[in-house]
Amino acid sequence: MSVSSSYLIGLPGSGKSTVGRQLARRLALPFFDSDHVIEQRLGCSIREFFEREGEARFRDLEASVIDELTQGPVAVVSTGGGSVLRPENREHLHERGKVFYLKSTPEEVYRRLRYDRNRPLLQVEDPLQRIRDLFDVRDPLYRQTAHFVIETGRPSVATLVNMIVMQLELDGSVAPASTPPPVPGAP
Repeated sequence: MSVSSSYLIGLPGSGKSTVGRQLARRLALPFFDSDHVIEQRLGCSIREFFEREGEARFRDLEASVIDELTQGPVAVVSTGGGSVLRPENREHLHERGKVFYLKSTPEEVYRRLRYDRNRPLLQVEDPLQRIRDLFDVRDPLYRQTAHFVIETGRPSVATLVNMIVMQLELDGSVAPASTPPPVPGAP
């Protein structure tokens, strides 16, 4: 059985980084957040780069990082919410590992992000409408890219991780959790 990388996609605020970190710990794999990798390379925040250079330049850099991360060693990778906008990113993610779409409603995302000032695409007059617009454009792309759709709703992070691990086990991408050996003398 070959273990493959797991890639998490979804709207900003859908839990990709939080769930990804826990999933990586559970699977004993390295964890990468593509946005953090980009910020380390830039030496500034994505928001600063976005404002200075524009979205197209950011998406070019993001595509390069996604290509690199999906060719690297087996890992858990959380991606930026807009990573699916580029066809090459969708292709690399889908073909090089197992993709999990952490699906959140725009209202759930808004509830989680309403005070976050570091998300460049949400610094608008009506952030909830902006999230709805992003969802309308991106949801079909997330679905096209994903092998599995995980509804985030209200489950805890641990429950979401368990759901992903179960899918990986059923898919044969990871070995099922071993059951404890029988106790000698037990019926």
